[in-house]
Parts: sequence; C-alpha cells; structure tokens
Amino acid sequence: MNILFLGDIVGSPGRNAIKKFLPLVAKEQKINLVIANGENAAGGLGLTPVIADELYMTGIDILTSGNHIWKHKEILNYLDKESKRLIRPCNYPDTPEAVTPGSGFTIYRLGDSFPEVMVINALGRLFIDSVDCPFRAVDSILKKHDNGKRIIIVDFHAEATSEKIAMGWFLDGRVTAVIGTHTHVQTADERLLPGGTAYISDVGMCGSMDTVIGVDKDIIIQKMLSQRPIGFKFPSVNIGINGVIVEIDPKILKPSSIKRVMFREND
Repeated sequence: MNILFLGDIVGSPGRNAIKKFLPLVAKEQKINLVIANGENAAGGLGLTPVIADELYMTGIDILTSGNHIWKHKEILNYLDKESKRLIRPCNYPDTPEAVTPGSGFTIYRLGDSFPEVMVINALGRLFIDSVDCPFRAVDSILKKHDNGKRIIIVDFHAEATSEKIAMGWFLDGRVTAVIGTHTHVQTADERLLPGGTAYISDVGMCGSMDTVIGVDKDIIIQKMLSQRPIGFKFPSVNIGINGVIVEIDPKILKPSSIKRVMFREND
C-alpha cells in the first residue's frame, strides 16, 4: 500500500496546488491514504473549519498541524469534533488544570483490506514555543495504543534537524515512518533506518515555490535588510507540492521504500 504525506500547505496558493496536483499524483501512484500538514492553510497561518473541509474535499484523509494551529479561535471546537481527521501536537499539556482541545493522534480505518493506520503529531522544542517533551509524549502513546497490528506514521513538526534526526533514531523499529514538517524546505535525506522505519527530516511545503518558504521573496528580503516588521503576502507564483510516498507491506507493517515527490507548474 502507498501513503502520500504532503508538506505544510501554505495559504490559498498551497490549497490551489493541492487541488491541481493531488488528483494526478493519487491516481498515478495508486495512493491509498493521503496525510497533509494543514497548520498554515488559512492565510498562511493557522487553519479554519471551512478550509479544513475544503481540504478534505480535495482527497486529503488526515490533517496534521503544529504550533500555528491555535491562530483562529473557531478551530478549537472543530478539533474536538473532527479529532479523527484533524490532530494537533500530542505534547501540549492535557491535564484537568490545562485541557488542550482535540487529540494528538488518530487511528484511521481504511477498510478490511488494509491494516489500521495510527497517525501521531508531535511538536519540537528547539527554537519553538515551550511544550512538553515530544519524545516522552510519543512514547506514552505508543505504549498505550500500539497493538502491533497498525501502521504508525509520526509527523514531527520541528525546527531543528538535530531534534528531528534524534526522533527518527528514537522511534526506529517502533513506527513505520517519521516525517518531519515545519521548515517548508524539502530535505534530501529520505531513507529506511536500520530498524525499518522510513525517515525524512522535512517533507517540504505545498504553495508558491518562487518565494521564501511560501512568502513573497521581495517582502522577506526587505524585512531582512530593514529589520522592521512587514506584512506578509503569499503570491501564486509557480505553485507546487512537496511530499513523500511511503510504500508499505501491509502484511508485516514495514516500509519497503520512501521517495520524495515534487511537482511545480513550471516544471
């Protein structure tokens, strides 16, 4: 079976890129499940219920997120309502004193022909807002919910490649794939780790490719030169998608390959 994981969807250019390229990729590559990070899908920052529903209509089955998921208050109730299809990082506090909406993982059922797929979302701590330990949080979920009969995909939404690589080694042999998100820059280090886990440091983004990680390049250059706050714009210039396809043997729950996907208008 083939699972397609798409990088961070950035604003309306990212959503348009999904609409344009996802049907083609899904058909050509015989994709059985589509997972995408949607935390930047609404205006480049955050996610709304309307946009989440729009993304499901394109063929995305599960949306993961990250530190920007809290940008729009209307998403809070939606996280609880749609916790089977939209998840937030599992390592936000979730205690009687500090309840976090939604769930940090989901178990998705594809039907009798395929095993269940558990998707876990975790947030890194290096150079990002302080949260609970992602390693312990993922470990806790696995100890409680890994029955040995599920494919397990982890979206590690983190800034530092060192932290992502450490998570890959920490989970090697325990999960099917560790997929890095957040930086919007697709890395070229996809591999099968010795224990059998598919890994990539960052899957990239879906949006305008002739930009600085989705934002108008001239604005970012001006900001870096002036060091002053400047409003961001997300142009539709050479839109495209980044992702990976993880091919899995459903009988042994192990990946046989992980390959990068990149489609752009100007290619």
